[in-house]
Amino acid sequence: MHCSFRTYDQAIEFIYGRINYERVAGVAYSADDGKLERMRRLLSLLDRPDERLPVVHVAGTKGKGSTSVMISEILSAAGYRTGLFTSPHVAAFEERMVVNGQRPAPEHLVDLVNRLVEPVKEMDSSSPGGGPTYFELATALAWLYFLDQGAEIAVLEVGLGGRLDATNICRPLVGVITNISRDHTNVLGSSLAQIAGEKAGIVKPGIPLISGVAAGPAGDVIDQVCRREVSSLYRLGTEIEWRPSTDTSYAQIGSEIEEEPFLIDVETPWGSWRKVPVSLRGLHQGANAALAVSTAGLLAACNLEMSSRAIYNGMSAVRWPARIEIVSRSPLVLVDAAHNWASAEALVQTLEAQFSVRRRILILAATKDKDVAGLLRLLLPRFDSVILTQYQTNPRGVPVEELAALAQATSSRSFHLAPDAPTAWRIARRLALAKDLICITGSFFIATELRTMIVDGAMAIS
Repeated sequence: MHCSFRTYDQAIEFIYGRINYERVAGVAYSADDGKLERMRRLLSLLDRPDERLPVVHVAGTKGKGSTSVMISEILSAAGYRTGLFTSPHVAAFEERMVVNGQRPAPEHLVDLVNRLVEPVKEMDSSSPGGGPTYFELATALAWLYFLDQGAEIAVLEVGLGGRLDATNICRPLVGVITNISRDHTNVLGSSLAQIAGEKAGIVKPGIPLISGVAAGPAGDVIDQVCRREVSSLYRLGTEIEWRPSTDTSYAQIGSEIEEEPFLIDVETPWGSWRKVPVSLRGLHQGANAALAVSTAGLLAACNLEMSSRAIYNGMSAVRWPARIEIVSRSPLVLVDAAHNWASAEALVQTLEAQFSVRRRILILAATKDKDVAGLLRLLLPRFDSVILTQYQTNPRGVPVEELAALAQATSSRSFHLAPDAPTAWRIARRLALAKDLICITGSFFIATELRTMIVDGAMAIS
């Protein structure tokens, strides 16, 4: 174990060298793997940075990252130095932790990692459950960075589940659960009620919860946990209502048309907001926006200074990569991190409602622990040409031959095979004309792998 690191690459190598459940295929995540005692010990060795900052804690199957960034932008617009912790990252590890949009400089990250070396060394040699994991170190680094930057409040996105997630050490002002659908079933359970039980693990005694979970088995679990913990519950569709503003235009996006944010009206127990801008694409983002606005309203009701202008300004400032994101035009190139049925369905609905193009071309790669057959059944019929591939940045990817076999069992249509993302991109560019759309999806990893290449200019658009 090094006493200290001198370069950014050394520091990153140290972090990446820890066990990383984002990269483990078929992860067998047990109570021992995720128990919070290990995280508590790590934070104790760092003088409990988590106890010095109020938090908004956000869980959910999908939309939790979008909702987190919306809440963060509103808080920043209200004048608070706001920390935001999200995962996974797109291009650089330090994207996971920002304060008012600023991530650590490379030399600052080296300093932060050096503060972890001795605590990790001590835990590696003495902890019965082993030393801290990659995600636990990332969470601890975020806390340290937030304090270094003088953050006054933080928004924490849960990494996986909720009950055993490293972020669940926090002491929140309010909790948020965006929604619940089937994902990570090998980890969280096969039924919606089981998954809801894991997500509801973020509920703290007496701390209010804002929920976007639909009525039914999952919603019932959330209700039961909130009653047990004497936590006030505010539900989307009951205490909280939202709808598109009546004068919102859903103009379709084409190669010559500039898109505009749609507007929503939100009704909450703490106030009403009209024509709130939603800059992220897709009608499903309206629900996420309603949760974010409601969270801001609740914080204001709890004496956190928050003007309506801050809500509008914050929502106008929201940007979030790889969420139905257009990275180029002529042809339109869109990347989206959809990796389960619910997120893929939202993508399809958005494509059909808001994109007017000649032909749709799909580049798809998938992850082993997902419902890949379900993704294929939903996505393949919606595209004129399909290119199946696999990403190289994570070992959990489904091999392209296996993906092809699943596609053949699902559909009689033809498709192209590409051994890697660059090859898939070259095929798509040969197929696409100026008024076509290329959609890259199926996994966060393929979306970010190709996005990085395109945005950085490593892959020519023409």
